[in-house]
Amino acid sequence: MSEPRSAPTVGQVVLGKRLQELRERAGLKREEAAKVLHVAPATIRRMETAEVALKIPYVRLLLQEYGVPTDEADGFVRLAEEANRPGWWQRFHDVLPGWFSMYVSLEGAASVIRAYEPQFVPGLLQTEDYARAILRGGAVGQVRPDDIERHVALRMARQALLTRQDAPKFWVIMDETVLRRPVGGSPAVMRAQIDRLLEATALPNVTLQIAEFATGHHPGTYGPFVLFRFAVPELPDMVYSEYLTGAVYLDARTEVASHLEVMDRMAAQAATAQRTKEILKDVRKEL
Repeated sequence: MSEPRSAPTVGQVVLGKRLQELRERAGLKREEAAKVLHVAPATIRRMETAEVALKIPYVRLLLQEYGVPTDEADGFVRLAEEANRPGWWQRFHDVLPGWFSMYVSLEGAASVIRAYEPQFVPGLLQTEDYARAILRGGAVGQVRPDDIERHVALRMARQALLTRQDAPKFWVIMDETVLRRPVGGSPAVMRAQIDRLLEATALPNVTLQIAEFATGHHPGTYGPFVLFRFAVPELPDMVYSEYLTGAVYLDARTEVASHLEVMDRMAAQAATAQRTKEILKDVRKEL
């Protein structure tokens, strides 16, 4: 039986979908594919949905049964071997919950990331001191100080995403509440954080907008969410929504379309990117 993983890599998700397509093209049901491997049909399902790592001997047997040419099968196997390698973030497995491991994997593979944040600066734009204060405040006695530092280190490592050669487009809408709520117990923490936001607006792939109080209610008031878009056709657009002890990932077209519409309406209502820079500078002067 294949070994379970706390969260799949994006490569495993893509290849799992590809395995399903190849099986269906070959006209085989999961039960028939399972007989080839002498496993339960549920194992085939878990491979196709990336709930387990892709065992290379299993992959080879399935590709042969599906009639995949040798050269194409060899290429698939090479991709599977690469996809099975642990992501860089898995060195933080001791503090990284499984439900968020998937997020980091998706974040690293996305070509476009659009986020709405009503309470805090998004993790990709936080300073160390701001992140540390947020993590301490949210731990409610459940996380050791050493673990908090590990969480901060993970958050800082994730930020390399925005300046890499193939960096994704990162488009964020934040409520004005984010700027007005003190974090860290010292104005210096918020000043440094706003400086970090101003620095981020200079990046060509980053767009930042503030939803001002003066504009009133907007359709995203219900809670934070993130929209992912990928360059690979096997991965559909996806929505991530977090709650106190976990998160949900949505990829149904109707749900994604609804979130996209809300995000577009918020973007039209929020301050422009240029106006947002002026807002940040004004708040910075007040601190």
